[in-house]
Amino acid sequence: MTSEFDCVILGGGHNGLTSACYLAKNNKKVLILEALDQVGGAAVSIQAFKGKKANLSRYSYLVSLMPQQIIDELELKLNLISRSIGSYTPTKNNLGLLIERNIGEKTKESFLKLTGNDKDFKSWIDFYAKIEKIAQAIAPTLLKPLMSKEDFKKIVIRASDEETYKLLFETPITLAIEKLFENDVVRGVVLTDALIGTFTDGRKDLLGNICFLYHLIGNGNGEWKVPEGGMGQVSNALKEKALELGVEIRTNSKVIEVKSNERNVKVHFIDKNNQQLTAQADFVLSNLAPQVLNKLIGKSDHDQTQGCQVKINMLLHKLPRLKTGEDPNVAFRGTLHVNETLTELDSSFTQASNGLVPEVLPSEIYCHTLTDSSILSKDLIDLGYHTITLFGLNTPASLFEKNNQIMREKVKQKYLEGLNSFFVDKIEDCLALDDDQNPCIEVKTPLDLEESVFLPKGNIFHKPLQWPFATSIDEVGKWGVETEFANVFICGAGAKRGGGVSGIPRSEEHTSELQSQSTISYAVFCLK
Repeated sequence: MTSEFDCVILGGGHNGLTSACYLAKNNKKVLILEALDQVGGAAVSIQAFKGKKANLSRYSYLVSLMPQQIIDELELKLNLISRSIGSYTPTKNNLGLLIERNIGEKTKESFLKLTGNDKDFKSWIDFYAKIEKIAQAIAPTLLKPLMSKEDFKKIVIRASDEETYKLLFETPITLAIEKLFENDVVRGVVLTDALIGTFTDGRKDLLGNICFLYHLIGNGNGEWKVPEGGMGQVSNALKEKALELGVEIRTNSKVIEVKSNERNVKVHFIDKNNQQLTAQADFVLSNLAPQVLNKLIGKSDHDQTQGCQVKINMLLHKLPRLKTGEDPNVAFRGTLHVNETLTELDSSFTQASNGLVPEVLPSEIYCHTLTDSSILSKDLIDLGYHTITLFGLNTPASLFEKNNQIMREKVKQKYLEGLNSFFVDKIEDCLALDDDQNPCIEVKTPLDLEESVFLPKGNIFHKPLQWPFATSIDEVGKWGVETEFANVFICGAGAKRGGGVSGIPRSEEHTSELQSQSTISYAVFCLK
């Protein structure tokens, strides 16, 4: 049985859904094939604990890179809420660094108390003011064809200065941070944005620089917002719009082969009834990891990239008190940094690189319910319950390959020990119990992420992040989504400007295609 479409999209993650919406808006017949029983990929919410009505954002949990332009153009039912606190970092000597979203006197006082002078505070204000100007200049380019490195450099220098360009784009990020800041805690807080999902110490390569850039340029301000209703609402809003526009979505449909020729592409898949079916289309957009796509088209792939993070989701009956004395409602409202001084980040990276579970595991915590309680049922809200998510750094997939189950438990205990060193109340005593009286905590290793949402070795970016500009002459004017096949394109995190919950790698047929049945000329980022 063969069905014909203008486009078949492989994978129903948020990027695939966004692509489908834009194509359908242009009157294209679109089919999405999703292997799981629901769309959304890693941008989903789930009730993870038996009997507890708490819709946790299980994998991804904040939004920054998704352009407001996409939300507006698709008229998505999506509300992104600002957090009043950027971050809080407790220290071993019971001090703490508080960073407000809008820097004020509390932030200044916190810097002075921690560092003993105002040098790092002034450096912070100067550095991030330049970063914001750069973000305002770069963000609009994400929705346009790739520009040359030279033109991109000119934009950055015009927005800041040549010294800042060299620090961000030519100097390994840790060395740049050490040049700008003196305090070990401050240095670590800055560096964490370069390490989320990226395994590097930021001393010998520029991988951390790329990650740092993406964490700070979203919508021209780099603000990370809370999606009202949880991450699942991002995907639900896109799904509703796609269905409204006539997109056909087939869940429980596993793609087994993709065959491209000059005229069309045939996608063979197995549906929920275990029938093998074929969908034929003018072109295919792949929301799958490039490594997975390569297998489907019969191309060898030797990519060895691995994910490096552990995700821990918890439901608490109360927030733990901190030894610093800071109000938990403040400390947990932004990002709570744990064991993330530069020294601790360096040490944990070195140990993990040598195949060891770090003695001290750096992590950061985020509490959704302090900003948006709608993910909880009324009775849980009335009882004072909260959800928290821990994102652990420097735990590469290779650490779990011999025995994922044993290592999962080992790192869980280490992370909890790390938290308890800063808390008055043990985190274990704050955990809610499900209906079977089990603690409400779940741990996802990189290998668990691979099994559940098909991220190769748990890599949340599919492949290493890439600069958002052309790195060769051949790429200039293209979109960073092309493959060796003229009618197969990448529309997911593995695209040139993919990674993160952005919706940026979406695709529309070029207007010339409306008069032609030849191969697609443009994909991704193309705005009418």
